[in-house]
Amino acid sequence: MRLLLAMMKHETNTFSPVPTDLARFRAWGMHEGPEVVKAYRGTNHPIAAFIDLAEAAGAEIVTPVAAEAMPSGLVQREAYEYLAGRILDALRDQGPFDGAMLDLHGAMVAETDWDGEGALLERIRAVAPDLPIAVTFDMHGNITRRVADNCTLFNCYKSYPHTDMYKAGEACGRIFLDALAGRVKPVMAFAQLPVLAQTLRMGTADEPMHSLQAMTREEETRPSILCASLFGGFPMADIPEAGISVIVVADGDRAAAADSCDRLLAAAWAQREEFVYRHEPLEQAVARAKTIEVRPVVLLDHADNVGSGGTADSMTVIREVLRQGLTDVAVGAVRDPEAVQAMMRAGVGAEITLDLGGKTDMPSIGATGEPLRLTGRVRRLSDGEWTVRGPMYTGSRVTTGPTAVFETAGVSIVVTSLHHEPWDAGIFTSVGIDPAHCRYLLLKSRIHYRAGFSPYEKARVTLDGVGVTTSDNAQLTFDVLRRPIYPLDPDAKWPRN
Repeated sequence: MRLLLAMMKHETNTFSPVPTDLARFRAWGMHEGPEVVKAYRGTNHPIAAFIDLAEAAGAEIVTPVAAEAMPSGLVQREAYEYLAGRILDALRDQGPFDGAMLDLHGAMVAETDWDGEGALLERIRAVAPDLPIAVTFDMHGNITRRVADNCTLFNCYKSYPHTDMYKAGEACGRIFLDALAGRVKPVMAFAQLPVLAQTLRMGTADEPMHSLQAMTREEETRPSILCASLFGGFPMADIPEAGISVIVVADGDRAAAADSCDRLLAAAWAQREEFVYRHEPLEQAVARAKTIEVRPVVLLDHADNVGSGGTADSMTVIREVLRQGLTDVAVGAVRDPEAVQAMMRAGVGAEITLDLGGKTDMPSIGATGEPLRLTGRVRRLSDGEWTVRGPMYTGSRVTTGPTAVFETAGVSIVVTSLHHEPWDAGIFTSVGIDPAHCRYLLLKSRIHYRAGFSPYEKARVTLDGVGVTTSDNAQLTFDVLRRPIYPLDPDAKWPRN
């Protein structure tokens, strides 16, 4: 048996000004050929599960590419064509294959096609029309009919933070190998809801997603149901088909798949109001944080969440925290390579004045970069390289580029050269900060921070700052998104089949 295994992942925020070129993929993690197995074996990634299953089955594997970039703006033509080309060339030049197992995201938007995964799968089908294809997707995938029509089976993560990536890949891969052996016959049902759910309301420790993902597991215990996936979707994308969708895979029973799909859609539709985030004025929220006695308190700068395409240099929340005099604060992290270089020239212990952050304009929300002039000390310098020890991306090697810790007025700010969402405590421990001993942990994150910081968090305050990952739909302009859709259109209906 010969199998093609590949990874090509990006969560695209169409409002983000951060460019997504090939260098961005290389910075986060891009490997080719045999290096793929070396890089991902033993990690908590779907492709790691594919590798393990294929090897256990005695299959010969070809791994043309495994690439992922931190969320950002449109994937540039050159980057998309290079990555897709590696996969397509392998199919043409190294085939034939008995099957392909792909680790994709589901919310990739390229300059050349708003449905990045649909376009890739369609092109794979053009090269190998009868090739069985299994795909794992992120729970935030914006899944389309074009995607569904060009795959053999799907599975998606059921946890957010995504601590079950390997598990999702393993389940998908086992079913796929059974299908190749003729033990099962996958058939699928797919449908979308007119609901643009907000990411802050998708944490699987919270409602409504906790119950909905529990329901997908219950569906998988029904006769003939192989796997059930409920996608919250990625709302920071002005594309025609963003939003909630469901895919159910059954063993030869299309009616059972359709019934299961309908039950999940109905449950999600009934809870659509719970997918909307409720705001609190920033000044009021920071003042409330000052009154909380337990520690550490997690402060979420969610509108500048790197893991959804934020610039990581919006200083609105940090400015308010400093204005109100909060101290014993660790900030993870501000991206400002110019400031890092200035601190490296000054050296550890030096007092320095910086115009920190605010280097990036955000035209999609009408915001210009506003640096914050601060005087403080350089407390630590680092190369920014460390290994993830927490439950998300476990075992992966991370680099934030040259990194420094800047301390001012009782606030320690981790300043990086590359974008990074703090979903692992390593963002602090790698530069000598113990998060357990801080009063406040100010994180540019939404939900993924829980993977690494749940053991520390005693209280949480969500801070509504400025950024392209805002949870305020009024700040965003959707020109091509299908309408009507809830909550942009409160009277939107679900034309139930």
